[in-house]
Order: sequence, then structure tokens, then C-alpha cells
Amino acid sequence: MRTRTLIALAGTATATALALVSAGPASAAGSVLTKGSAGGTAVAVGDTLTAPLASGTSATFYSSSTGTSGVKCGTSQFTAKVTANPTAPGTATESLTGQTFSGCTSNVTGVLGVGSVTIDNLPYTAAASSSGTLTVSPPSGSVIQSTVKLNTLLGSVTCVYQGPSLAGKTANADNSITFTNQQFTKTSGSSLCFSTAYFSAKYAPVTDAGSSVYVN
Repeated sequence: MRTRTLIALAGTATATALALVSAGPASAAGSVLTKGSAGGTAVAVGDTLTAPLASGTSATFYSSSTGTSGVKCGTSQFTAKVTANPTAPGTATESLTGQTFSGCTSNVTGVLGVGSVTIDNLPYTAAASSSGTLTVSPPSGSVIQSTVKLNTLLGSVTCVYQGPSLAGKTANADNSITFTNQQFTKTSGSSLCFSTAYFSAKYAPVTDAGSSVYVN
């Protein structure tokens, strides 16, 4: 009897251990995007994420990857709607519905001021990976496009720049997204429009209804 009891207990313990091993990853898994903390509450599909420029930074469109000639904007913000938020590790997707720029100036010779900087062809798709990469892509058959209007002595000049995609990095330390020297090519505009524009900006903090957003 004692032997049978020990065998039964051993079998029960083994079954329990196997059940825990099987349940462990599923119970510990969280979503790629969480709010409040890393591994916290899952960001719901349909939620709207927003982020301004990180404090003390500017969004820049420079004529070279190492220079400082071009357009600098003191204010920028993006707005994106979450379209998928799977279990981590994985890739969450968002629909980038808005990206605005204001407070822009230019140090290009012959340019008196910046009329506007706009992002065209929205919405774009943003894919945030657990690896810390963020890729922004246009709709099929389209391009990422920015239109910059410059004020000159001869009137307003319109510069149009296009690129295939944007590659950024996310960081949980400050809930940020950083784009560095993302290259765009001029497709139309006068000689005052530099032929290549390099876009850099750091957005932080990314929030969902006021709560900081983390990538897991």
C-alpha cells in the first residue's frame, strides 16, 4: 500500500510539474506594447499613441548627414493608432495618422523663413519590434513624402522630398523613438531646395492616454 501511495504521489507531482512547465511561458507572456511599465498592462488595439519631441531637442532636415545646414523645427508631434499588439516577443503595428511640425527655421542662404513642413500620403504603417526597431512604411505603391515650403526674396518655394521608408529605434529608458539621418531625395523644387534631406528627430515620451508606453 505504501509503495502504491508513493508511486501515485510521484505521478501526481510529475504531472503537476509538466503542467507548470507547459503553462509557464503562456502565463508569463505579455504584449509587445504595454503601458505604465515594462510588462505592464497591454495597450489595447484601437488606442491612440502620441509623442512630442523629447525635451530640449529639435527635428531637423539637413542637407548632409554630418552638416547643420537646412531646416530645424522646435516642435513636432506624431499620432498613431494601434492596429495589432501580439504577445511578446513579436511585432506590434500602428497606423501613423499624423505627424506635425511647427516653429521651423532655416539657415540656408537666400531663405528668409519656413512657411511649413508637412508629411504627405498618410496614413503610414509603423511596425514596432521587441528587438527595439521601428519601421515606418507607406501604403503599397506609395512613398513617404515631405513637403517643405520656404519663404525667399522671390516668393514661396516648394520642395518635395521622398523616401521608401523610415527606420527608428525605441528605448524604454525614456519611452522614446529616435530617427537618425533618414535619407530623402528631392523630387521637385528650385535650386534653393537641397538635393538630399536627412531627417533626424527624437520623440519622447510615447504615451497612451497619459501613460508611458513600453516595448517588450
